Amino acid sequence: MAAEYVSATQTVAVPATRVFAVLADPTTHSAIDGTGWVQEPADRAPLTEVGQVFRMDMYHANHSNGDYQVVNKVQVLDPPRTIGWLTGQQKGDGDLEFGGWIWRYDLAPLGPSETEVTLTYDWSAVPQYIRDRGIQFPPFGPDHLTNSLHHLAELAAPTSRA
Repeated sequence: MAAEYVSATQTVAVPATRVFAVLADPTTHSAIDGTGWVQEPADRAPLTEVGQVFRMDMYHANHSNGDYQVVNKVQVLDPPRTIGWLTGQQKGDGDLEFGGWIWRYDLAPLGPSETEVTLTYDWSAVPQYIRDRGIQFPPFGPDHLTNSLHHLAELAAPTSRA
């Protein structure tokens, strides 16, 4: 069976604490995104605990409404080493439903001012009924993760005002 995740790694000339702070701030996510789909955060509070829910406004031309909103739930949070969240939606009855895919950033300090950042998109927990809908995994091209890491490096750079 083929791997059900993709990842990319980049070394950035920024301390891990600064990189983590940018990732834990939902207001930076649209600037980090490598696809252009992430728009604005509906929830702007910093990510501080496992189980925390935050919503993001999205746009995708192939989505039935174009504009839509995703619900994210923090799955792992170990400052300044790891942060990751599940992505899903709010159903009509108000309940939250997560599709089984997770975004995860792993940070490895390489010294006081350099960090190796690995971004992973893992869809291995997507249930069969969602796969049967014909959704392509991953739903983006191969450059998305690399682009996201470049954007993250720019935002976290000391001269940035992120």
